[in-house]
Amino acid sequence: MNIRILAFVVLFSVTISANAQQEQTYSHLGEFGLSAGLGQYFGDINPNTVKDRPKFAASVFYLRQLNNYISLKASGHYSFLASSDKYSNNDFQHTRNLSFNTDVWEASVSANFNFFKFYPQLEEYRFTPYLSLGIGAISFNPYTYIGDNKIYLRNYKTEGQETPYSSFAMVIPMGIGAKYNISNRVNIFSEIIYRFTSTGYLDDVNGTYAGAENFTDPVALKLQDKSYIYGNPIGKKGTQRGNGKNDSYASFEVGISFNLEGYNCPGY
Repeated sequence: MNIRILAFVVLFSVTISANAQQEQTYSHLGEFGLSAGLGQYFGDINPNTVKDRPKFAASVFYLRQLNNYISLKASGHYSFLASSDKYSNNDFQHTRNLSFNTDVWEASVSANFNFFKFYPQLEEYRFTPYLSLGIGAISFNPYTYIGDNKIYLRNYKTEGQETPYSSFAMVIPMGIGAKYNISNRVNIFSEIIYRFTSTGYLDDVNGTYAGAENFTDPVALKLQDKSYIYGNPIGKKGTQRGNGKNDSYASFEVGISFNLEGYNCPGY
């Protein structure tokens, strides 16, 4: 009996020692990867912060692991965002009849925090949920259609601006996700990221109507108040066109990442 107990203690000690040595010599340096999913816009044309015909979104990234819990991630992200008043149940919105589409290109840097220790070489550390918070910049250029004609809205100054609004804005991405290591080299993950922006013009709608009298270009006149298709236009000068708040958007994506590995010299 004593021999069996001694053998068990020796085997247990060897196993712990092997795991400890592996943890000492192996270093998880980071990851690079890609993901794809759906993007959702929130703003004047979808003001209720609910899902409204989400579109395509995708990203690529490089993640540098600082320790087992904290990492920095550099990302490039694309979202196609779109919405239309014609789908709204709100009478004012439906009559307003505005719509937009835009490609949003984003570059950002985020800090990620793992809830659990993430160590791909060890079975017990292959999964973790995580949070992320970052800052970045986006490029966008909303457009709509009159008939079959695709028209970019920014240069028509549809709210009577003296100069066109900027096609660049700051963005603050906040996210939650989870990842699982399926082999030493490969992880799968899913995440939801919500982005606050510094612009109210992702959708070309933000302030008040400028009034038909301030437009000489016939195309700009149609774009600034598209309620004319229902009869009498509603766009009197100074009346509400948008809510004056900044727009936002979110994405839900699933992806794959590949681990970058390093090895430390074992100590004596």
